[in-house]
Amino acid sequence: MNPSLTQRGNQVTAATGRLFGGGSGTVFALLLVICVVIAFVNVSFFEPPSLMAFIKTAAPLVLLAIGQYFVIVSGELDLSVGSLVGAQVVIAARLIDGEEGRTIPVLLLMLAFGVLVGLVNGLITTVLKVQSLITTLGMMLVLFGAVRLWTGGAPTGALSEAFRQPGRGGLDMPVVRQLPWALVILVVFVVAAIVLMRSSYGKVLVATGDNERSAAFSGARVWKVRTAAFVLSSVMATFAAVLIGGFAGVTAQVGQGLEFSAITAVVLGGVVLGGGRGTVIGAMGGALTLQALFTLFNQLALPSTIRPAAQGVIIIAAVAYAARERSRPVAPSEPLHSPEPDPPEPDFPEPAHSRDGESRSTT
Repeated sequence: MNPSLTQRGNQVTAATGRLFGGGSGTVFALLLVICVVIAFVNVSFFEPPSLMAFIKTAAPLVLLAIGQYFVIVSGELDLSVGSLVGAQVVIAARLIDGEEGRTIPVLLLMLAFGVLVGLVNGLITTVLKVQSLITTLGMMLVLFGAVRLWTGGAPTGALSEAFRQPGRGGLDMPVVRQLPWALVILVVFVVAAIVLMRSSYGKVLVATGDNERSAAFSGARVWKVRTAAFVLSSVMATFAAVLIGGFAGVTAQVGQGLEFSAITAVVLGGVVLGGGRGTVIGAMGGALTLQALFTLFNQLALPSTIRPAAQGVIIIAAVAYAARERSRPVAPSEPLHSPEPDPPEPDFPEPAHSRDGESRSTT
């Protein structure tokens, strides 16, 4: 093979790895590049009000990416979060129906429902040993069909003003005009996620995704760790539904495709599908980068159909790079054909000496 072609191939592979598997540093650098390009198209993008609006729209995806990170880093996958978001918004609108006094009870019911969905996903995956891809795909279809059966195919009711405040309201301030509540909520969950991943649970979660058997031999209860990851994912999807409902309202398409956006964000942040590698900060950076990419598409007036195509390219590239890295042989620390050592000399017993100076055998 031509050495120049081989070198170019290695350079392309390295560039792909830095882009799709390089971790948090690379994804934040990519985010900065995309934001600069957006600023060239729209000079007002870096103004504080525009940045606050961008963060308001990106906050739900960041929350979904955090929840998806917990599942992916443990070696599993959650395809039910998009349908869960849609179900939560539709249920909230149906039960609240514009009544302010029902807001808090419905929020608590939504949280309980999210925990229940996460428990079902986790227990079926860990106890019944069903692959998480099949489990969460089934849950996605169950939620999608049940909500449409309950509502007759069209959302009914209305969200209260108190329910919509976290998604579209904020604190009035002189420079940024309004500090979104979504940003405040996002900061709280980001700090909580970082603290959780630095705790003993976070270390066990990563170890479980890296090598399930070794983690079990070390005393970790793998089924509990992974079930908790699914619960966290569903809880994060519930809070994302609150923000999305407040920002976008109730539509028949709410939550559609968000599961793939969350997965794309996580792998773009350098988290390896299959578990054991990646940081939660990288997953957050991947979500912000993906949202910035969608914003750039809007600024360039590109068709909306380009979004799933871009997500597919990112996922395929990330999985291909991860598979290449895992299949790469480890370089030996010693030469493969080292000289064999000399055979050891036989260890004969020392002769015992008698009093007259003659030696006699000890055997």
